[in-house]
Amino acid sequence: FLRHLLRCVSCIAHHFKPPDAKVPRIARTGGAGMADITVFTARRVRTMEASMPTAEAVAVRDGRIVEVGTLENMAPWLDGYDHEIDDTFRDQVIMPGFIDPHLHPSMAAVLLPMEFTTVVEWDLPWSEIGAVGGRVELLDRLIELDAELEPEAPLFAWGHHPIWHGEVDRETLNNISATRPVIVWHRGYHSLIVNDACYRWMDIDLDAARRHPHIDVDRGAFFETGLAVAYRHMNSFLLGTERFRAGLDRMRQVIHHGGQTTIGDAAMGMYGFEDEWEHLKAVMERPDTPFRIQLMPAEMGPVGDEQSDEAMIERILAYPQRNTHRLRFSDHVKMFADGGFFAELLMLKAPGHLDGRHGEWMTPPERFEQVARAFWNAGLKIHVHCTGDLGVEMALSTLEKLQWERPRFNHRFTFEHFGISSAQQVARMAEVGALASVNVYYVYELSRAFADHTLGYERASQMSRLGSLERAGIRFAVHSDFTMAPAKPLNNAWVAANRLNESGEVMCSNERASLDAAIKAITCNAAYVLGLEDEIGSLRWGKRADFTILEADPYDVGVEDLRDIPIWGTVFEGEKFPI
Repeated sequence: FLRHLLRCVSCIAHHFKPPDAKVPRIARTGGAGMADITVFTARRVRTMEASMPTAEAVAVRDGRIVEVGTLENMAPWLDGYDHEIDDTFRDQVIMPGFIDPHLHPSMAAVLLPMEFTTVVEWDLPWSEIGAVGGRVELLDRLIELDAELEPEAPLFAWGHHPIWHGEVDRETLNNISATRPVIVWHRGYHSLIVNDACYRWMDIDLDAARRHPHIDVDRGAFFETGLAVAYRHMNSFLLGTERFRAGLDRMRQVIHHGGQTTIGDAAMGMYGFEDEWEHLKAVMERPDTPFRIQLMPAEMGPVGDEQSDEAMIERILAYPQRNTHRLRFSDHVKMFADGGFFAELLMLKAPGHLDGRHGEWMTPPERFEQVARAFWNAGLKIHVHCTGDLGVEMALSTLEKLQWERPRFNHRFTFEHFGISSAQQVARMAEVGALASVNVYYVYELSRAFADHTLGYERASQMSRLGSLERAGIRFAVHSDFTMAPAKPLNNAWVAANRLNESGEVMCSNERASLDAAIKAITCNAAYVLGLEDEIGSLRWGKRADFTILEADPYDVGVEDLRDIPIWGTVFEGEKFPI
C-alpha cells in the first residue's frame, strides 16, 4: 500500500510540475557593479585558523576577505573578477589585526597631556619619556615643572607610586607650591593627591568631603569612588574640548603604533557618557582612523533619573542604536569588584596584605550581586574588574550562583585584570564557562616590588597567571589597560610567554603561556572575549580585512624576541596604514 501511495504522489507531482522548471542557480554577474578584488601577497600569511594555519595571499573586496590561500587556488575568483595583485608585503608577514580588548581611550585622553613621572620609561609616538626613579627625583621634577608653567596653570603629574617614590600628601605638595593647584595622580590611576591651592581651585565643600569613605581631606587624597568627587570638580578642565580631543588624538597614534586594528573601551562613560560620546565621535569617527572601538559601558547601578535596575538595563540595551562605523556598542557591560592593582587596593583572602592594610570594594558585595543578577537575567555579557583573590572570589561565587539560578550557555562572563588568583579558582572558572582578559604586564613592572612590599613572593610571583588558564582550557586574552601598560600587544605577548620582570627575573615559569596561546591572546581569543570572533581575530573568508604587518613571523622568532619584532603598519578593512 505504501509503495502504491508514493507512486501516486510522484505521478501527481510530475503532472503539476511546470514543463520548463529547472533547478535555480545563484547568478554570477562578474565584476559589473562590484568592487575590484585586491590580492595582498606576502612572504607568509599567518591566519590563526587551524584549518589553514599559513597561506601566501589574501584576496579582499569591499573591506572583507574573499579568500585566503595561494594565487593558484584563487583562480576561480581572479578569472571571474577584475583584480590587482598588491605585493607591498612581499617581504613581510601578514597577521590578523592585533586586538587589545581592554584599554581606556578617555582615561588616556585625560592622562596623556599630563607630565609623566613613572618609574619606567615610555616610548610614545611623539617622544620618549625618561623614568623618575625615586622620591628625590620625583620632588625635584615637580619643582622643575612648577618653575616652567604659567602662574595660573594647574600642575598635573601622573605616575607616583609609594613603593618607589614614598608617601606624598597634601603638605608635601604645599611645599611645591602654595599658590598653584598641584595634582599628583597615582601610577594606577585609582587615586590622586592635591594641595591646598587645588582645594580652592576645585571649590570643593571640605566638610562634605570628610564624610566620604574614599576621601582623606587631611592627606589630600581621593581614591576609588572618591575619584568621582574629584572628577566633578576638575572636569571643566580635564574634559575641556581642546585638551581632551588633543589627548584622544594622541591616543589614536598610540593605538596605531602598537599595530592594533580593534580595541575595547572597557569603561565607557567614566567621565560623563554624553561628553565622552561626542568627543569620541569627533576624533575617532574619521576615515584616517585605522581601527574600530568596541564600547563597553561601565555600570554600577542606576544613574540620573533612573529609579530601578530595569531602567538602567533599558538604557544599556538602547546604546547600539548609536553605533557608527568605528564606534560600536554591543551586549557587553562592565562591572567593578575590588580596588586598583597598582594602587594596592586589591581585596585579598588570608593572609592579606604584607603590611596589614586592607583593600577597597569598588562595589559593595551585596550590591554587586544585585546588579550582576539584573544584567544576567537580561542576557547581557558581564565583564568584571577584579584584582585580588577576594575580588575574584566575589565575582566567581556570584557567577556560580547565577548559573545555578538561571543557567546560560555562551554567557562570556569575563574576569578582567585577574591579578591575584588561585589554581582552585581557575578550576571553578572552567567549570562554569568563564573567560579571562588578563593584565599580564603586572608581572613585568610590579612582581618584584609586590613580592617585597605588598604580597610576599609566592603570590606575587604567580600574579596574572596564564599557564593555569591554558591548562584548564579557559580562553583568555591579554590587555594593556592603557595607560597601566604600554598599548603594544606584542609586548604583552612577550610578558605572557616569558614572565620576566624589569630586572630580568623569571616569575613562576609554570604560569607562562605557550607561544601559541600568547599570540592567540592578542588575536583570535581577544576577538572571542569581545564577542567578535565571527568578524575579526583570524584570517578567513567573510571576515574583516584587518591585518597587522610584521617584519618577521612570531612563530619563527620565538618567545624571547617577540616584543622586538618591527611593525610595518596595518591594513584596516582593506586599506593600508603604514606607521
